[in-house]
Amino acid sequence: MAGFLREVAGALHPGRRAGGRRAAVFHRAGRPAAGRPHNLFEAAACYVAADAVGDEEGAAQAAGWVSPEALAFGVNELAGRAVLALARERGRPPREVAHELLGLPLP
Repeated sequence: MAGFLREVAGALHPGRRAGGRRAAVFHRAGRPAAGRPHNLFEAAACYVAADAVGDEEGAAQAAGWVSPEALAFGVNELAGRAVLALARERGRPPREVAHELLGLPLP
C-alpha cells in the first residue's frame, strides 16, 4: 500500500521526490494564480499525499487552505475514488479492498 500511496503522491505532486521530502515548490505551480483560492479537492489531494509520506508541514499547509469540513469532504471523496481505483486494478470488490487497506477482517 505504501508504494501505491507514493505513486499517488508523485502523480499529484510532480515536484516531490519519492520518499516524501518536499522540493522547493509544494505543488505544480507553487501557489494558485493570484486571487484564486485553493479548491477543496486540491487541498484534500495535497493533504493526503503529504500525510502519506510523513510531511507534517505540507499536510498542515494544505489543511489551512479550506475549512475543516471542506477538507473532510474532499478527503472522503479521495478515499472513495482511491478504493474504487484499487478495486478495479485488483479485480476485487471495493469492500474487500477497503477492509484490506485498513487491515480489517471482512464482517
